[in-house]
Amino acid sequence: MLVHSVASASLGAAVERAKARLDTLDYYPEPVRIERVRIFVAPWFFRIPGFRRYHGYAFWRTILLKSADTPDDLVTHELCHVWQGQHRALDMALKHMTTRYRSNPYEIEARRAVSETQMSAVPRSSDTASGW
Repeated sequence: MLVHSVASASLGAAVERAKARLDTLDYYPEPVRIERVRIFVAPWFFRIPGFRRYHGYAFWRTILLKSADTPDDLVTHELCHVWQGQHRALDMALKHMTTRYRSNPYEIEARRAVSETQMSAVPRSSDTASGW
């Protein structure tokens, strides 16, 4: 199974921008660490049943995106999940297994992180409102 990093320089820059946004928040005692974060475009992943409705997905230190032209809000949302995992990995896993997506406190927090760090000049994406 191959995962290709498409436009890796622009994706890396997107992670840097997302980190800068998250660094303005005080959700956790330490800022998000991105040294080992990997980001890939993997459209095949989003063809797997159960993942088709998503445009991005975070696995501890890896972020998968459906397409390379992903908005910064989505990268920020997924990087927030990486940050959450750096501080509350066990609770995150438990909530993922026991809580519906819309009411999962970690999903709510990631959506709030995006909302609280959006610039007023940047229009809100319709994806933000529907959830990732």
